[in-house]
Amino acid sequence: MTDPTQQAASASGSAPDPGLDPSADFENERGSEVDDFTGPQPRPDATNTAEARSAADAEAVAAAEAVLEHDVAALLAERDQFKDIALRLQADFENYRKRVATQQADEIDRATGKIAESLLPVLDACEAAFAHQVKGIESVWSALIGALQKQGLEALDLTDRPFDPAVAEAVMHEPGDGSSDGPVVVEVLRTGYLWKGRVLRAAMVKVRG
Repeated sequence: MTDPTQQAASASGSAPDPGLDPSADFENERGSEVDDFTGPQPRPDATNTAEARSAADAEAVAAAEAVLEHDVAALLAERDQFKDIALRLQADFENYRKRVATQQADEIDRATGKIAESLLPVLDACEAAFAHQVKGIESVWSALIGALQKQGLEALDLTDRPFDPAVAEAVMHEPGDGSSDGPVVVEVLRTGYLWKGRVLRAAMVKVRG
């Protein structure tokens, strides 16, 4: 037999009230029991998250600093290498410049020395004429030797000095008296000359002993 309430609901065309549904009440009770058993789910701790993020940032910064230090060290090493190369090149160029300057100076000295050497017979003639008291020769001789001395000519004064074979040639000898340790120049037969500290022409001398 049909319930009058259900007949009225069917007649009115409306759905039955869920609050009156026994199955709905059972599901609600079951969900409440599950919540009571499991409890509320824990939320992530904000402090732990921040610390983890800070640790990650610190690691990233440390890695970046390590890369930067490596790059700086590499740049410094490369700079030092180029600096060494530049210093070596500078030293090589300075040595080359000095060597070239020395070679040029030597060539000039040899060239001017040859000119001075070619004038030595003129000086010998002037000296011989002066020794024979030729009038007017002294001024010429003095002017010529004075001009050459300004350029580096130096006459050797060897009389009464120990004989030195590097600057003199002994062409005459006389016995010594034993008062000296070695041969001594007693007379200069031909004057010797230096040109800028180098022997231009050795002197011819007479030695004793």
